[in-house]
Amino acid sequence: MLKFGLIGILLLLTGFVAVKPKKITVYLIGDSTVADKEVKAYPETGWGMPFHYFFDSGVTVDNRAKNGRSTRTFLEEGRWKPVVGRLQRGDYVLIQFGHNDEVKTKKSYTPPDQFTANLVKYVTETRDKGAHPVLITPVARRRFDSDGHVEETHAVYAGLVRDVAKKYHVPLIDLDKTSQVLLQKFGPENSKYLYNHLEPGENPHYPDGRKDNTHFSELGARKMAELVLDRIKKLHLGLAQRIRKVSTKN
Repeated sequence: MLKFGLIGILLLLTGFVAVKPKKITVYLIGDSTVADKEVKAYPETGWGMPFHYFFDSGVTVDNRAKNGRSTRTFLEEGRWKPVVGRLQRGDYVLIQFGHNDEVKTKKSYTPPDQFTANLVKYVTETRDKGAHPVLITPVARRRFDSDGHVEETHAVYAGLVRDVAKKYHVPLIDLDKTSQVLLQKFGPENSKYLYNHLEPGENPHYPDGRKDNTHFSELGARKMAELVLDRIKKLHLGLAQRIRKVSTKN
């Protein structure tokens, strides 16, 4: 009887032992608005740079985004293959392209039909490995009309991302729309603080100053990362459970 009693107590105690969550990797693939930056580019910051700070220690954020890449060039340069090779069941792939796909004068230009096909490839091959694809529309550029209203800068390619998400039942983070809302909230002048806007002599990396309405400051990158996180929560993705809980205690 004593033996069985001890076994029962041990079983009861093991029920209270916390089970560590599975280690997963969140891959980010995309362009310069997401990418990690070299020191010489500071204070230009991709929203993928602060992203890893928001997750628990069991989550590794592997930022594979690169400046100037489109869905096509990311594939042609062999940047997608190693991601697929490393994917494990339960991992995530956050996919944000469009900035460089949509500009016809760039070598990275990708026609709409090929852009769509490339997105489908990323989604399909991610799912084949038991991982979770998440599509993200291209984040807004800073552009306002004469009345101070933010303007759409990615209408066609953001629409293509939405179409793929709907057709293939992929979770969608509409960063194009949410970042426009954020820009409107800041307004034409204050929104400059979200982007890499610098006066001459303000930063040694940009002695002549900078007026960049595409790439973010540290503040802007964090704000965009927070928009992505907020949507992850609202989509009720499993990844939402891995976001760090912020204590409100003093």
